[in-house]
Amino acid sequence: MGSVIKLQNKINNTYFELKNSVDEKLVLVEEKIKSKLASDVDLANKMTNYHIDTGGKRLRALLTLGAAKLCGYTKGSRDINLAACVELIHGATLMHDDVIDNGEVRRGKKTLNKIWNNHSSILVGDYLLSRCFEMMVEDGNIEILKLLSATSSTIAQGEILQLQHKGEIDMLEETYLKIISAKTAELFSAATKVGAILAEVGTKEKEALEFYGRNLGLTFQIADDTLDYNSDLKMFGKEIGQDFYEGKVTLPIILLFQKINETEKGLINNIFSKKKREKNDLEYVLKLIKKYSVINECYKKAQHYIELASSSLSIFKNSEQKEILNNLTSFSLARNF
Repeated sequence: MGSVIKLQNKINNTYFELKNSVDEKLVLVEEKIKSKLASDVDLANKMTNYHIDTGGKRLRALLTLGAAKLCGYTKGSRDINLAACVELIHGATLMHDDVIDNGEVRRGKKTLNKIWNNHSSILVGDYLLSRCFEMMVEDGNIEILKLLSATSSTIAQGEILQLQHKGEIDMLEETYLKIISAKTAELFSAATKVGAILAEVGTKEKEALEFYGRNLGLTFQIADDTLDYNSDLKMFGKEIGQDFYEGKVTLPIILLFQKINETEKGLINNIFSKKKREKNDLEYVLKLIKKYSVINECYKKAQHYIELASSSLSIFKNSEQKEILNNLTSFSLARNF
């Protein structure tokens, strides 16, 4: 137990190091989001205020601010505006995700679609995206406009790809990686590259931070999906089984299906074919996951992307900010955002 507590303390410290390094600007990002989402439509105000109040770690905004600082950006407040843009894209995808997945709880609170309805949640998600694009146009940098526009398109395609393969118990690992690359890693990648573009650094630095963000995003999603089946890490705040009950086929299930015998495959297939999965179904799957050491294999795959993310920062001179971003790779293995 002591070693796990030490790990959690290390994880929390790493996140707060990044947050503290740009804390004053993060406050301004929050203010920018609130002011930009203010509306004359009462329902829009109620729903966006509720969304803001649900919080979140603002990790993607922190990555934009942190990358800009790493690259020496000091010219003004464009990093604040574009960090807010990145968060608005993320917020919109969460609203759309909850509708598609029939989500009821996020960050310990009821989802927008649960309190209001699916139609309102979709429209408010679209509202966030439209505000984001207004801010991108106001910024005036065509490279950033192209990047974030393409990112929004890729995320949408990732959602469609996931829907296309929903419930596919024998999903290929390659397909899973395409989905999480589009849905999660693409925005991480854009968040860090935006910081580099703002600082007007060279192509190598931009590509290095883009690569860093992409591999960090892959690590985070693999870790998050693995935590859903890791009962040993319940103390980190992840309620195990959420993805399972929603019928999502993620990396632990994909790897498990590759290892189990034909009888077990039939049982797993039946479980994921059900409209509603029960607690005893989860217990059976967890038993198989432990039997075939699936959790360790998932983390080994995540470690591969951690190493790629870390190595990409070698192009930058040693600094406190570089160390903070590098340490964030260890943070990603045991905490979801």
